[in-house]
Amino acid sequence: MQDVKKKLLTAVEKMPAFPKSVHQVLKLASDINCSQKELVEVIKKDPVFTLKILRLVNSAYFGLAREITSINHASVYLGLNTLKNVALGLAAVGAIPKSNVAGLDMGAFWLHSLAVATSTRMLGSMLGVSRDEAADYFAAGLLHDIGKVVFALYMPDEFQKAMGLAVEKNMSLYQAEGEVMGATHADIGALLAERWNLPSELHEAILDHHNVGDGGKSQLVDCVFAANQVSKKLSFGAAGDFTFKPLPAAIEQRFSLDLDGLIKELPTLDEEVEHARVFIKLGEAS
Repeated sequence: MQDVKKKLLTAVEKMPAFPKSVHQVLKLASDINCSQKELVEVIKKDPVFTLKILRLVNSAYFGLAREITSINHASVYLGLNTLKNVALGLAAVGAIPKSNVAGLDMGAFWLHSLAVATSTRMLGSMLGVSRDEAADYFAAGLLHDIGKVVFALYMPDEFQKAMGLAVEKNMSLYQAEGEVMGATHADIGALLAERWNLPSELHEAILDHHNVGDGGKSQLVDCVFAANQVSKKLSFGAAGDFTFKPLPAAIEQRFSLDLDGLIKELPTLDEEVEHARVFIKLGEAS
């Protein structure tokens, strides 16, 4: 097991780091005494990043009635937590190469991730979370499968083998990874979350998004799990396998709906995912 952990840590160490400005944003945003002004000053020091955030804020994703022309204005309108998550989403996409030798299709990967992000946010809203808190739900969905990218980039032979096994035996990639590598994308994703100093609730969602047992772990983890099944059943993109599971009893209870019932409650999902594509477009732009 030590050998496996060592191999995972070596792979995680090779992942690109976030820009300094994003590290500072995450650090500041985790401080309850942080002011909007401090956060704005950090973002302003990175003009390229500032421009990306303003483009995102003025896109159909937020659907604002009037144009936001400054980061100060954006911070007032969006709130500190949403601004933090916008910065985090853009930075994560920007840190990830567009191709890998393992053959993980990054276009399909990001479409799946966006669908899970959008569904998680919508499910959180159904349960009454505020608009500001819903930004955490979107970020958790966007990054839930980030460990697959680490595998595809830095353990490509093993990851290819796991993807092949998942297809051949019609099993989940999560299961196949455990058999081939002795660890899963959730394990290595959680290690990356530590390296990137992501907030603890994001770390938990990445680590536990397959491991909900009977459900009821935390509202956020339950929403990510349910959103993952919704996105797979509706074939939004692909992330290595197409197996989906019914919702555990506690998650059905939380929503008073089964998987098909949840899907019926998300009629605008297609359109919302389309709007969210701007994250990838702007994140990947150099």
